[in-house]
Amino acid sequence: MRERQEASEDAVMTRIGQAVMLLHGGDREEARNRFGELWTELGEGGDAFHRCALAHYMADTQDDPGDELAWDLRALTAADGLGEESAAGDRGDDGGAGGDRWAAAREGVPGTSSVVRALYPSLHLNLAADYLKLQRPEAARLHLDRARDAADALGDEGDVNGVRAGIDRLERQLRER
Repeated sequence: MRERQEASEDAVMTRIGQAVMLLHGGDREEARNRFGELWTELGEGGDAFHRCALAHYMADTQDDPGDELAWDLRALTAADGLGEESAAGDRGDDGGAGGDRWAAAREGVPGTSSVVRALYPSLHLNLAADYLKLQRPEAARLHLDRARDAADALGDEGDVNGVRAGIDRLERQLRER
């Protein structure tokens, strides 16, 4: 049963990756359609990591800044849920499945895996950019500060240097306004 679940989760990530390739290839409409279909299939009870990744990329397919903000907020909400799933798994609240899934990512921070923490700089950077597009500089500043704090907490993990460059660019844009 567990093997079937893991294969299913891999299939979801494969489908997300295929739609991301369409997005990066310039076919935003088809990527948006595929993300939308997958979002409907996952539903509100779907895996939080899948919902986070999907919403994060779906935001990039939006033409309207308000819609982009709504999807980025969904991604943040799902990431927050992912942290809760991680904590529940560590406590054994889910029959042990979650604990095994996140055990390799844990770094001794109660209730927070490195996987979850690594998402926050990018999620908050995207929200800051959304708010700036919507002429809401105070909200943009709030999320930009959160992005910087989250990136500083990660040290040099993953793509954090690319996120830091994005934070610096957005900082300059805020100052110019």
